[in-house]
Amino acid sequence: MTPPFSASAFLGKSCRVEFVTSVFNTSQLPVPDYPEIAFAGRSNVGKSSLINKLINRRGLVKVSAQPGKTQSLNFFLVEESMYLVDLPGYGFAKVPRKVKNDWQGLITSYLEKRENLRCIVVIVDMRHNAKDQDLELVAWLRMMELPLLLVYTKADKLSGNQRGKLAAALDREFGATRAERVIFSAKTGEGMEDLLAGLDRYLDIS
Repeated sequence: MTPPFSASAFLGKSCRVEFVTSVFNTSQLPVPDYPEIAFAGRSNVGKSSLINKLINRRGLVKVSAQPGKTQSLNFFLVEESMYLVDLPGYGFAKVPRKVKNDWQGLITSYLEKRENLRCIVVIVDMRHNAKDQDLELVAWLRMMELPLLLVYTKADKLSGNQRGKLAAALDREFGATRAERVIFSAKTGEGMEDLLAGLDRYLDIS
């Protein structure tokens, strides 16, 4: 296993990153030789934009024109030192039930059994109340004692007063403290330092 390192040494700036593979079942998972950070969130909450901002690329992680289209775990290798894993978006009503069930089985198996998974970043559009799927995911991750970091996105679309009020409301819904969440904007980069510091807490397990 690669020794622990700082996320801020690579992320949030120009770095070497490559798309490695799309995983449709657990037999296709890469060898677990690097630490992994997984990104989860409802469709259209800005998950792809957040990852692109982290790796300082405009379009490496594709933003689908059809929400719910992505059905795989997408692995991106950063500096041959860590994986960023883009999980399928959830909560899109038009996705067939069978597809939803397949997603859930794949994601659940990955999150439960992946030995090198360091953190699950749960992304929430802070302009709205938490949805049932968001609350259920966070409750399940806590029940499974899996490390998570909440990221409230699209902060640039709100005034300072609105951000404070809406973030506090989400904190209450999730039962989260300020240390357990980050307010972020993929457009402006606001919150990047806090996000990197949050990831570092999970990557540095020495």
